[in-house]
Amino acid sequence: MSRKLVVLNVVGLTPRLLPHMPNLSALGPAAPLEPVLPAVTCSVQSTFLTGEEPAGHGIVGNGWYFRDLGEVLLWRQHNALVGGEKLWDAARRASPGLTVANVCWWYAMGADVDWTVTPRPIYYADGRKEPDCYTYPPELHDELQDALGPFPLFTYWGPNAGIASSAWIARAAERIIAAKDPDLTLVYLPHLDYDLQRYGPSDPRAAQAAAALDAVLGPLLDAARASGRAIVALSEYGITDVHRPIDINRLLRAEGWLNVHTQDGMEYLDPWTSRAFAVADHQIAHVYVRDVHDIPAVRKLCSTLDGVGEIRDGLGHERSGELVLLAERDAWFTYYYWLDDARAPDFAQLVEIHRKPGYDPAELFFDPAGPGAAKARAGIALLRKKAGLRYRMSAIGLDAGARAVKGSHGLLPADDADGPVWLCDDPAFRPDRVPATGVKTLLLRLLAAGDART
Repeated sequence: MSRKLVVLNVVGLTPRLLPHMPNLSALGPAAPLEPVLPAVTCSVQSTFLTGEEPAGHGIVGNGWYFRDLGEVLLWRQHNALVGGEKLWDAARRASPGLTVANVCWWYAMGADVDWTVTPRPIYYADGRKEPDCYTYPPELHDELQDALGPFPLFTYWGPNAGIASSAWIARAAERIIAAKDPDLTLVYLPHLDYDLQRYGPSDPRAAQAAAALDAVLGPLLDAARASGRAIVALSEYGITDVHRPIDINRLLRAEGWLNVHTQDGMEYLDPWTSRAFAVADHQIAHVYVRDVHDIPAVRKLCSTLDGVGEIRDGLGHERSGELVLLAERDAWFTYYYWLDDARAPDFAQLVEIHRKPGYDPAELFFDPAGPGAAKARAGIALLRKKAGLRYRMSAIGLDAGARAVKGSHGLLPADDADGPVWLCDDPAFRPDRVPATGVKTLLLRLLAAGDART
């Protein structure tokens, strides 16, 4: 008979934050967790669940250039994109019938689990986007919404991102544990991502965010203990202080490698005809080079850009760029490819994670160049939305937004104190160090083990 287990993915958690989190700290001493490169959400989560490096499972970042589609796509949701044997499949070999709940870990849709909850807006035909989530089975949607209200999507990401989304996720996990009694419960809690990227981990608001999340976690931890479950808390990466945005695509554009096409005065990345372009992902950038003979020249050009610390020959998977750029520790990559803000596409000033051909942390701010005006525009757009009129929530800054970002991640940590952690309330599962590729094996052993806590 397997033991029941709750795994809390407390993104951004590091040893420096644990003193502000007494509920989590009570699980026991933290062990350093060694992430994979790139140390970003989708890549590391996929390694946790498969035991493979990105070269094996294929998740080379939070997004990549889909060569067969000719499109850059980030934040896909289908589990079939992840290669390798999943944790739950391995667990069921040892314990047939084992049940699994996935509460907001990435690539949740289509996964062979028993209960799924993942953010999924309603995209209406008139262009409106409303908060909601996807669940499996479908009736779980109304069970959770009736108890907790709609999933607070606009606090999950964007200028208003905050504790409400993590609180909803924690309460949803409590209800699923109580009502469904899964053997394995995976819970993703994103709150530390927000203020640590906005202000940096050295800012006092980082400690405040940690304390706020710890308070939210208290009831979930109590519920897990009361039901006899073992508890693991881990994190994917630590966030580092940054102050330099790197405009890799602007360099490639200025030197004639990257092409755009124009519609209604707005410029759009043209990956089909570009000889080289980059998909920016925090402190990592995949550079896709159409002709292998151009790789040396592109490498040489990229090496001249201030803030680029290292250039690698891909990540060993076909989804990777021919070159992978690693930023210096105080720098990060923008996706910006236009040379004149007046020519930027309209989605550049929106929270638009699926249309931007790269990650944009400026979405965490109302436009710093004019935050009052940005909030006013957002308010007018909200009124138009409520009136059933077309609207555009253009409140995100461009270069001013990029300069406001003070925290990023993606590199391997230089110091364990700033890296991710592993905590477990079972003393038998507290190794000195945990490689990300070893998390799956540890979780399988935890599920199979007797309870050493009593």
